[in-house]
Amino acid sequence: MQPYTKNWTQVTEFVMMGFAGIHEAHLLFFILFLTMYLFTLVENLAIILVVGLDHRLRRPMYFFLTHLSCLEIWYTSVTVPKMLAGFIGVDGGKNISYAGCLSQLFIFTFLGATECFLLAAMAYDRYVAICMPLHYGAFVSWGTCIRLAAACWLVGFLTPILPIYLLSQLTFYGPNVIDHFSCDASPLLALSCSDVTWKETVDFLVSLAVLLASSMVIAVSYGNIVWTLLHIRSAAERWKAFSTCAAHLTVVSLFYGTLFFMYVQTKVTSSINFNKVVSVFYSVVTPMLNPLIYSLRNKEVKGALGRVFSLNFWKGQ
Repeated sequence: MQPYTKNWTQVTEFVMMGFAGIHEAHLLFFILFLTMYLFTLVENLAIILVVGLDHRLRRPMYFFLTHLSCLEIWYTSVTVPKMLAGFIGVDGGKNISYAGCLSQLFIFTFLGATECFLLAAMAYDRYVAICMPLHYGAFVSWGTCIRLAAACWLVGFLTPILPIYLLSQLTFYGPNVIDHFSCDASPLLALSCSDVTWKETVDFLVSLAVLLASSMVIAVSYGNIVWTLLHIRSAAERWKAFSTCAAHLTVVSLFYGTLFFMYVQTKVTSSINFNKVVSVFYSVVTPMLNPLIYSLRNKEVKGALGRVFSLNFWKGQ
């Protein structure tokens, strides 16, 4: 918290430092992050296109995967273009208005929470498919899938409302330089002249509630999956069943691992540089890796990619 001084005026915009200290390598970082961003867009659009065109993939698991791919595109687009503008020194590339900063944080938190719940819904789908295959059609009908997806987006949207409202009630009269590449909560709280104790507590509780609720569904689902797999006598059948959820489990491990490091913390004085590294991982690296994980570890997706992007497929349309 910054001390209040009478000569200071209300902050109307913030300046994001980004990655200070890499001035000589800013072009290299620009090329690196631009490549990763474009790669993320192409990969996730390919997943959406393939699932939409290949009738073999019109199943609940891939229905949720298209939602995840759409989310990843928006998720990375919230912060990366602004970061890229800062790297190449575009006029105003590092500046963001007060309202724009709050909006960016709201959308980023909304999408992050939605991803948690979507991953939980996907875990439930795998649980029913492996543990109750005879009842799969009844428990995971298309109506159920639509309701689950809608609930994920709705709860995700509601998640940042209170934290952002409390943030909007804080005063910012002093320094307006955010030591981050995006409008993250921790560096913003460090700039506020208000008492941020209540805001920190709410952030912690909301983050914890989202993480615990979604991770509990995932843990229970996979606990039952493991229990079922242990009772399958055939090693080949056991591996076949496990392979259907291996990609999802890998994505969950990457995403939740970084989130637990980043957001379950009660002090804004934690290492900003460490937060930047973790933020890059879950906002840039993870969205790029997820489509690769699903395509490389899933024979159906690999086969569909080959079919959709083959010349014969388009000749037959």
